[in-house]
Amino acid sequence: MVIDVIDKEAFVLEVHHRLSDVYGTQIKYFHDLDAMSELVSALLSHRTKNRDSGKAFDQLLGKFGSWDAVRDAPVDEVEAAITPCTWPEQKAPRIQQVLRLITEQRGELSLAFLADMDVKSARQWLESLPGVGPKSSAAVLSFSTLRAKALPVDSHHFRVAWRLGIINEKIGEAKAHKVLEDLLPPDFTAQDVYDNHQVMMRYGQKVCFHYKPACQQCVLLDLCPTGQKLVLKQAVLTDK
Repeated sequence: MVIDVIDKEAFVLEVHHRLSDVYGTQIKYFHDLDAMSELVSALLSHRTKNRDSGKAFDQLLGKFGSWDAVRDAPVDEVEAAITPCTWPEQKAPRIQQVLRLITEQRGELSLAFLADMDVKSARQWLESLPGVGPKSSAAVLSFSTLRAKALPVDSHHFRVAWRLGIINEKIGEAKAHKVLEDLLPPDFTAQDVYDNHQVMMRYGQKVCFHYKPACQQCVLLDLCPTGQKLVLKQAVLTDK
């Protein structure tokens, strides 16, 4: 099945509605962190399981009590506090570098000013910081108490999107953020955008697996060229 470019927005909305029927809408936000804390959380989460990055975050804030104290602490103490995450020896100096840059540019350690910026400008500002890419900038804006209309795209979300033919797999996760965000209806609220992220991610985790996706259980099979090919291939192998 080839998806006409003109119909992609309608196609994305249909996918959103079907997955919302499975996972619901008005999905509860899993964080109530301020934007500064969400940024540190995002920096810790790179290539790290949520459980481990969460533990590192709690240990870091528990030991130092504030981001100002983290910024000014000896780097080896920061590294020791975040040992549950991957590459603490790289993340400790990077976090301190980001905290110092924000202080230099803004005069304080706060990202509350982002609430007064449009999403595009806010993302550009965040992505000017070292180590902050599209996924992290979207996470800060969407997951934090800013609750902005930014769409994070993780590996599960990305996989579902390319298998459905919404994007080309070769585009990569970084560029996929803007493409997939722009395909969402302009009247979507921040909650709707967050719901889209959640249902796409959950579908990738629970049905559209990296290996051996459960295509026979897929509510999107009639829309999915990848799934249809896999089902046909399996049928041919079964008949042999």
